[in-house]
Amino acid sequence: DSAQVLVRPADDVLQSVYAAIDARAERRRKYAALRELASATLDQARVSLNMNAGLLIDMQHLEETGADGIGLYRTEIPFMVRSEFPDVDAQAWLYGRVLDVADGKPVTFRTLDVGGDKVLPYVGAFGDENPAMGWRAIRIGLDRPAMLRRQLRALIQAANGRPLSVMFPMIAEVAELLQARGLLDLELERARRRGQAVPHRLRVGVMFEVPALAWQLDSLLPHVDFISVGTNDLMQFMYAADRGNTRLANRYDPLSPAMLQILKRIIDHCGEHGVEVSICGEMAGKPLDALALLALGFRNLSMSASGIGPVRAAIRKVVLAEFEPFVVDLLGSDEPSVRERLRAFALDRGVDVL
Repeated sequence: DSAQVLVRPADDVLQSVYAAIDARAERRRKYAALRELASATLDQARVSLNMNAGLLIDMQHLEETGADGIGLYRTEIPFMVRSEFPDVDAQAWLYGRVLDVADGKPVTFRTLDVGGDKVLPYVGAFGDENPAMGWRAIRIGLDRPAMLRRQLRALIQAANGRPLSVMFPMIAEVAELLQARGLLDLELERARRRGQAVPHRLRVGVMFEVPALAWQLDSLLPHVDFISVGTNDLMQFMYAADRGNTRLANRYDPLSPAMLQILKRIIDHCGEHGVEVSICGEMAGKPLDALALLALGFRNLSMSASGIGPVRAAIRKVVLAEFEPFVVDLLGSDEPSVRERLRAFALDRGVDVL
């Protein structure tokens, strides 16, 4: 938690560490007791809490946490742990098992998001000097359409008539979405011609990571069923700050007025177009950040399994009608971060945001 290693710690240090472990265990027991309770604020604003996953083993946490579904299934992780590109049948088996274990709860599959710091061992080096902004994610899929079509074919096959949600990552302009959607339509038509079952409900969305999309929303939104905001990369591109660079790790804050303003722009435009919007970056799994997101209008959050308990506990202590005007007022602040002001506001009202 603290990124420290203590060599030959004294007794008082050991006692402190054991006390912290006991406190964590107690918090986990408290969160477990809330698992079956609604994720709703004191003034009855309901929030959908979902889980991020990337391997079948992650799916066991769906029941443990009481999550409403899988808001982000990272399909690239199984590709990265194999020695060769998985064929359609292998992919379809995996996606089918994910849907089976979800047992009717919604699952959003993000198509292959490799490149940058996620390199497939059997593809070789991508050779980008600036990999985070290089040949990655949907750019690879559109340049290698056979690869993307095989994955879409596997997803359709895995759904086998069940609902299917597909999300395309790293979309930077509307034309890229339309091209990717065209490949999906080709695979749907292929399945119909072969007499295969197609999803009885298909939802297509994009991961909002590239700031340029903020000025294309009116053109983009008629073509999608949902948007999921990837706050990790969005933050990286907003501030031109490599999120893996330790010198920059704490330089910029997601709870900055600039970041909150672009998030407000997204939620407002999606509301006008009637398009579902969610958050699936690290912000969603931090109680204080999650409360700021609720105040902006987000009602669908997806996070790591460990974040669901703390976020649910915080949500259930909040009167959202108090938080909303406070956060909206902070949008015009000239401070680099409004985190401490928001933390003080929450603590004054008895909301645990530690």
